[in-house]
Amino acid sequence: MACFIVPATEAVVTTVIQKVVKKNEEKKDSNGSETKLRFSEKLKWLNGMLWGGSGLLAFEHLWHGEITPFFPFLTAANDPADTAAMLHEMATSGSAMAILVTAVWAVAAVAADKITAVQKNEKKKACAEA
Repeated sequence: MACFIVPATEAVVTTVIQKVVKKNEEKKDSNGSETKLRFSEKLKWLNGMLWGGSGLLAFEHLWHGEITPFFPFLTAANDPADTAAMLHEMATSGSAMAILVTAVWAVAAVAADKITAVQKNEKKKACAEA
């Protein structure tokens, strides 16, 4: 019914955070020689995952007639009993999806840091041996 609203809301918040972080990183970093991935780049991955998933879910709900182009936009908001079910779905399914996507992103971000650290160490070794 409206499970896509929770990850979409998280996507809005993380997009704003990404813009602020990116602006602060650009102010601090005058030299672009650092090999480590910036946090704003990692947040961009999360935003892509959240916006993409939310968009696909919204399209699926639109396809099944659960979203309408007129107020209240969600068919479940027309009836109080359906509204309660919609809010329950948002609290359970929507939150679970948002948490899972964020957890997968966190694992990918940590893995990317470890991979870049290994590459940096290999580059240092190669320079020292040469």
